[in-house]
Amino acid sequence: MPAEGVAVSVPMARRALVLLTAVNLLNYLDRYVLAALGESLAHSPLAITDTEFGLLASGFIVVYMLAAPWFGTLGDTRSRIGLVALGVFLWSAATGLGSLAWGFASLFAARALVGVGEAAYGTIAPSLLADYFRPAVRGRVFATFYAAIPIGSALGYVVGGLADVHWGWRGAFLVAGAPGLVLGFAVRRLAEPPRGTGNSRPVGPLRAWSALARRRPYVLTVLGYAAYTFALGGMAAFLPKFLIRVRGLPEAHATLWSGLCLAATGFAGTAAGGAVGDWLLRWTRQAHLWVSGVATLMAAPVGWIALTSPHPATYWTAIVAAEFLLFTSTGPVNSAIITFSPPEIRATAMAVSIFVIHVLGDVPSPTIIGALSDASSLAQAVRIIPLAVAVAGLIWTWAAWRLSPPAPRG
Repeated sequence: MPAEGVAVSVPMARRALVLLTAVNLLNYLDRYVLAALGESLAHSPLAITDTEFGLLASGFIVVYMLAAPWFGTLGDTRSRIGLVALGVFLWSAATGLGSLAWGFASLFAARALVGVGEAAYGTIAPSLLADYFRPAVRGRVFATFYAAIPIGSALGYVVGGLADVHWGWRGAFLVAGAPGLVLGFAVRRLAEPPRGTGNSRPVGPLRAWSALARRRPYVLTVLGYAAYTFALGGMAAFLPKFLIRVRGLPEAHATLWSGLCLAATGFAGTAAGGAVGDWLLRWTRQAHLWVSGVATLMAAPVGWIALTSPHPATYWTAIVAAEFLLFTSTGPVNSAIITFSPPEIRATAMAVSIFVIHVLGDVPSPTIIGALSDASSLAQAVRIIPLAVAVAGLIWTWAAWRLSPPAPRG
């Protein structure tokens, strides 16, 4: 691996973006392969209930968010490339270990270990990209990077569902985990860019956390992100089960079509959000927040229709529109978090963001939805999702309106 802090050329930066995006795709494939296996796990000898299924999703996130601050501090003081490669190896191996589960506890342990590996990657990779590329193009850079979220999540549904049909849920975990072991070696060969301005001094974790807490734009952005993550976490965990159980789709069709829809709308929405956010920067410093807030507010009523209408033409159209609008926010909101953070503590800023959005977001949401489903019905339980989307949109729009005046031109 090249020495830390070497000058990075444009081809090197582009290569890093392509590779880190590919790894991010596998990151989300491994994360959401579990969602495609929910009904099979319920009917397997493990007999996973909806509440236990929610706990599997939440348990992964709990470990992920608890490990994130530690990796954030390491990422601001140690070799980021080495830490990212370690994370890729760890979560890929842990995904494969899920195939050996003999009960709820052992499967829970394997999924929790996935969270440790992904914490290393999720906290550090964005800080690398911020140092590879200048601020004027970061919206598009992060849009490219985070386009892997819907595509990887969709592949988790599709690959997991198809592998489950042909080889069972144990085979699905093995298929999902293997590719990351190969990409981990490629990550080790990336160049380490200079941090921030290139002359930033290391900052202790307590000082870094205190500095972030005093940054109102950062705090408001992260709080809106928490409500957004609550909604997406619940949707990702339960959408295949909703389509199978409530809408009556066969498992293969539910995972395939929901996955293809997620990939297409996620790619288009993420690309559109990044491009529009960068374009609007010439008029306002809060461009990325405006894009996130307005798109998310529009997604809330459309999402309600998607989850309540019994007519296939209506609910599929609404699913497509809601997912496009939701993913429009992905690149801009992460670019905003980086922009609102001091360069010398960007990994810590991402780590704190990860901790907060998960402890308030997709840690509780799958378990809450699972418990509501067991107590009433899944059709009723999922209606909490568009309400959380509306809260996210309100916070981001209010923050964009209140935080700062338009930026001067030229």
